[in-house]
Amino acid sequence: MKEVKIESKLFVFESLAELPSDVYDLMINAVTARNRAYAPYSNFQVGAALLLDNGEVITGNNQENASYPSGLCAERTAIYYAGSQYPNAKVVSMAITATAKTSPTNKPIPPCGACRQAMVEYELKQDLPIAIYFMGEMGAIAKSESVSNLLPFVFDKSVLF
Repeated sequence: MKEVKIESKLFVFESLAELPSDVYDLMINAVTARNRAYAPYSNFQVGAALLLDNGEVITGNNQENASYPSGLCAERTAIYYAGSQYPNAKVVSMAITATAKTSPTNKPIPPCGACRQAMVEYELKQDLPIAIYFMGEMGAIAKSESVSNLLPFVFDKSVLF
């Protein structure tokens, strides 16, 4: 037996003011989407904004349902819309922000596992890393240079054959 060490590298910006202007604008789009989330059951609102290589910005937010598994996360709402409406465009970057209505979040909140899996599918399809920026309602913003960095054991089409 041998030990295998896996590492992920993140970059941390202390506030929105530290972000490059294009990423700042993308995060503001995510905040706007977050504020429109439909989350009456969890009271946990998430917004996502994608920048496509054609300059389009796509937003999404979480959409809950009384039948809990029927809802959809913000990240998947946005990336599936982008794939549907702009099938040949590549996703350059994604900004994600989340907060709980009951108590503000002040640390970076990463995408859930299901969203990471959906996002990595698009990253692999386009053969181009997607930069992911994520934050709570306020405070620091974490950056991952790719979805694969957040999901080191990628389940992809190669395991299906």
